[in-house]
Order: sequence, then structure tokens, then C-alpha cells
Amino acid sequence: MTYRPADLAELREAMVQSAAVGQLLAVSGAGTASQWGGRPEHDAVLDTTAMSELISYNPTDMTVAVQAGMRLSRLQEVLAEHRQWVALDPARGATIGGIVATADAGPSRHQYGGSRDSVIGMTLVLADGTVARSGGHVIKNVAGYDLGKLLHGSLGTLAVVAEVVLRVHPRPAATATLAVPCDAAAAFDLGGQLITTALEPAAVEWCDGTLLARFDGTARGVADRLARARELAGPAATEGTPEQWRGVDRIVLGEQGDTVLRLGTAPDRTPSLAADLHRLAATYAVEAAMTSTLFAGVHTVRLRGGPAAAHAAVVTALRQTYPASTVCRWTPDLEHEITPWGDPPPAVSLLRAVKRRFDPDDRLCPGRFAPWL
Repeated sequence: MTYRPADLAELREAMVQSAAVGQLLAVSGAGTASQWGGRPEHDAVLDTTAMSELISYNPTDMTVAVQAGMRLSRLQEVLAEHRQWVALDPARGATIGGIVATADAGPSRHQYGGSRDSVIGMTLVLADGTVARSGGHVIKNVAGYDLGKLLHGSLGTLAVVAEVVLRVHPRPAATATLAVPCDAAAAFDLGGQLITTALEPAAVEWCDGTLLARFDGTARGVADRLARARELAGPAATEGTPEQWRGVDRIVLGEQGDTVLRLGTAPDRTPSLAADLHRLAATYAVEAAMTSTLFAGVHTVRLRGGPAAAHAAVVTALRQTYPASTVCRWTPDLEHEITPWGDPPPAVSLLRAVKRRFDPDDRLCPGRFAPWL
């Protein structure tokens, strides 16, 4: 059975109706993160993709309100007509609600922060049909506890996102990329020099052996900063291409048969993570690739080739040193070898208490955070 509401009222009615018969719900948007953090048990699917309308947009205020099922790509097209954009560039073709639920973001996280920094208001529906609102249409507001931030990364386990208000930014007139082949340690050092000067890169990513630093702004300003960055980086530096940025997307998305792992570390641990991954990949005879938003400490690892047991061995070994690791894509049979999440964090009792408060009957995406919840 699938519920496919078209607006807030229908979403609330679906939640009330499913609660009355005790149905377990899997919340779904575009389905691009359906494997993140494990597959939920469910009796019915709550599909938000019919909630895809623009609610309001005032370019002067630089805010936009949308239904949660609108795809980010469609929203960016609307905003582009006024030379604006939401400063998010995740690899997936996700809905706005899906981006909130996964706390996903792309390389622009370096300058603009994650999706939680772009969301200034939200309407959500709890498991019992209660409608709650947080924030509003004003960028700087003090409207009490920010439920929107709590929902980020909750993978649909606390409530269903119905409507979202986002801040927008001017779209840069020009952009250019510095590309430098180097290992992770050299990338961290050079990236540090770039961000401590007045060059102000909008994105600093180390992707599978190449440092990519993107500069946004006016045509003249971008050309000047790129020239100064190339001088700082040395003779190996070149002007990067869009294809090199698409390499980031390919690692994040993976392909059939790949395992994709998302990790978080302190930024200065990037070189040691890259070295550990290289050593483990050689030990277990798998192909490994990695992309890192260097100074946010957000990494994506892709494993390819070899049996599921080899992928499991690499993930398990990484989790011993880097416990904040989540499986986002599963090679076949890997689910029989490892859990989506590693050992529970010290705050797991708080996570469980929040879950009980929001969804006491455990109806929303049960099993999504197994074995933590």
C-alpha cells in the first residue's frame, strides 16, 4: 500500500489513517537514498513526490518556500531565472525533503555549510498526525527550539517533512577551478594555505588524488584569484574541468555492485584516513576511491570489486578508528556481513529518548538506524 499525499492536509490525513490501524511506514521521496542507514521494515510507503509545488518565492527577501517533494534540481531552475540558487550541490537528484532527511550536501558545504544552514523554516507532521512548525520566512529569527535542525539526518524516523523554507544566495557570474594532483597530506597543506589567504575558495575538495579548489565571483575577480592560486600551488597546478567535479559525484553515487560509505572525522585526520583506506584496500584486494570536503571533515569512500566479505572487512576495520561511518550503498550480500551503523555512540540513549518522544509506537521507518534504535 502507498500513500501519496498532494498537500499538507492529505499528508496529515495519511498519518492519522495509518496510525489508526497501526501501520509501519517507510517514508520515501525520489528514492535516491533508499539504502542509506539500512532498509526500514514497513506495512505501507508514504511517498512525498506528489508534494512538489513552489509555495512562495520572493527574490528580494532571498527566501523560498516549497513542498518537501520538490526536487532540488527543479527548484534551482526556478531560482536561476532570478540569478539565485540554494547553496547545495549534492550528487543525488534528491527532493528537498530527502536532502533534509539525509543532511546531505556537496562540495559547496565548504563555504555555505550543510543543508541545515540553508533551511530557515519547516512544517512537519508527526506519527500521530500532529502538525508542527519551526522557524519561518526570516533568515534571522529566534522562534524557539529549531526542530528543523533536529530533523536533519533523521532519515524519516522522527516525523515527515511537509514544507521547507530555504534561504537563497546570488548565483556567481563566473566560476573556475584549480586542480592539483597530490596526495591527501599535500592537499590538506595546500588547501590550508588557500583558505588562510584572501583567495576565499568556495569549495575545497580532495577527490581520488586531486585537490580541486573552486573560485566563484565576478569574471575578473575569479581570473585573478585563480592565477594567484596557481602561482601558490606550483607547476603541477592546472585549470580544472567540470569533468573533474563529476568525478566527485561518481564516487558519491557508486554503481551497481559498489559499497559506498560516508564518514565524518576531524579535518586534520583526512591524510591518515586516506592512508588507512589505501592499506586496507590492498590487504583485502578491493578497489577503493575517496573524496573529501577537506575542512568539513566529510568523506565518502567507494569500494569496488571483490566479494562482500572483503568489503565488510574494510568497513569493519575503518570503523575501529573512524566510528562515525554509515553505509549508504550496499554491494550484494553485504547486509548479511555488517550493520549499517557501527558501535553506538555515547549519546545513543539520548537518540532513543528523542525517538520515543516523537514516535512512541515506532511506526516511522523502524530499523533505519539499526542496531542503534
